[in-house]
Amino acid sequence: MSRELQDKAKELLEKEEVAQVIGYGAGTRRSRARPIFITSPEEASQLIWTPACVNNLAVYLTRKETKVPGRVAITAKGCDARALFVLIQEKQIRREDLNIIGLACRGVLSKKALDQGKGDLDEETLSAKCKVCLVHTPVEFDFLVGEKIDSPEPSSDPYEVIADLESRSPEERWEYWQGELSRCIKCYACRQACPLCYCNRCITEKSIPQWIEKSPHARGNLAWNIIRAFHLTGRCVGCGECERACPMDIPLMLLNQKMAREVKEQFGYVAGMNYQMEPALATFDPKDHEDFIR
Repeated sequence: MSRELQDKAKELLEKEEVAQVIGYGAGTRRSRARPIFITSPEEASQLIWTPACVNNLAVYLTRKETKVPGRVAITAKGCDARALFVLIQEKQIRREDLNIIGLACRGVLSKKALDQGKGDLDEETLSAKCKVCLVHTPVEFDFLVGEKIDSPEPSSDPYEVIADLESRSPEERWEYWQGELSRCIKCYACRQACPLCYCNRCITEKSIPQWIEKSPHARGNLAWNIIRAFHLTGRCVGCGECERACPMDIPLMLLNQKMAREVKEQFGYVAGMNYQMEPALATFDPKDHEDFIR
């Protein structure tokens, strides 16, 4: 499939249909992959597509360091494409400025598997996010690498752990999250890896007024992680980049999945599935449920 990808990227650049192709190249370590940005047909041979291609490349479309004038081609797995659609909905990018090279994806390697240098994909090495994936093939693309994969029912329940936590007492839940968030070192790797954290100036960088305490202690850690989860409500596409980037292995996706479940149940909305729809929390419908108001 890497050859199919390389040929398409070369064609797009030769015909000057795009100014840049954002994709994956071989990493500096065995079985790793890294984001690469190519602008000439000769560079197309550097592109690869393997289970080690874990990054959500949509993050680079809103970074001024990687923006280029002209149309851009981007390789996108199903979850990555969902992030593209949210960015289009939020007017951060335009569909006509993108050439989406869809990647038919059966899953990518877990953080543990990558750290151990494993390259083969199986039940043990499969990333947890892939077990609950809704789209193994992007819903929309301009060109597809590989055969289209019909998305099966998720092999595990994304809300199982959430249900377990919710069955506990408030005191037990508070103790759980205090323990998890106490490890946060405020490196903001979660923010930097997230394609939907695109503010030019993050609220954490503001000191007048200061909304979030910057030092890594219980109060500041709680405020940062809870506020970020709220900011992603109705927007998170489940790509898991925040959790993968976290050096302290905090289960950040539990917060995101909890909010995603609430939005789905209250509004019947799943983020990133249709960029022509209005986001659930950006519209008002008199028929919306109000039983959550107390």
